[in-house]
Amino acid sequence: MPDNSLPEGATTPAPRHNPHFHEPLNQPRALRLGVAGPVGTGKSSILATLCRALAGELSMAVVTNDIYTDEDARFLRSAGVLPTERIRAVETGACPHTAIRDDVSANLDAVEDLEEAYGPLDLVLIESGGDNLTATFSPALADAQLFCIDVAGGGDVARKGGPGITGADLLIINKTDLAPHVEVDVAAMVADAEAARGGLPVLALSRKDPASTAELADWVRSLLARHRSGSHVPTDPGPMAPHSHSHS
Repeated sequence: MPDNSLPEGATTPAPRHNPHFHEPLNQPRALRLGVAGPVGTGKSSILATLCRALAGELSMAVVTNDIYTDEDARFLRSAGVLPTERIRAVETGACPHTAIRDDVSANLDAVEDLEEAYGPLDLVLIESGGDNLTATFSPALADAQLFCIDVAGGGDVARKGGPGITGADLLIINKTDLAPHVEVDVAAMVADAEAARGGLPVLALSRKDPASTAELADWVRSLLARHRSGSHVPTDPGPMAPHSHSHS
């Protein structure tokens, strides 16, 4: 079992820093799992759920992305899901996709710093800042990616498509416990998502539903097993749709 816990009486973990750290030749580097989706769909909550479910059996770390703040990192630290030093924040200073797709160097630096300080790690979760339905991770940064939408965004979101919805390794329809309050048919939303994804998996999730959170954790365990065996091949869901921004 990994040592993700704090020593008695300590407020921050003791770093396992080794300036000469190198991965053993027989051990692959950590699985890097990207989590993307629009603002407010529950990406940080998904990271917290995964940390609670898996930190007892895996050595984990998290990298969050926000444009101007470290809000998501502070949320995860305050939730106590991992030792605080295993949660790093990247402030992109620009549209979120720039740091996960166009120039991933800041995120790669954060991941590699965590692997050097606490490695060998099993799993690094990388949360994108909130973006639109076309946001995808570069395969140079993430070995696999989750895309998150939620029922509060409307029952027709899955039908709108976009590389995030159609091509991510797993599509999560989040906050299903809210469906009765926003008059969304979850089964119909899942069916639309499955049709858009051509057989790629879809998970209806609520953090209040133990069965769905267990299914998410099992999916990650299966992905990690394929990564370790070398049978998982990272795929690119496709580039962002062409677009522009007006900046003053």
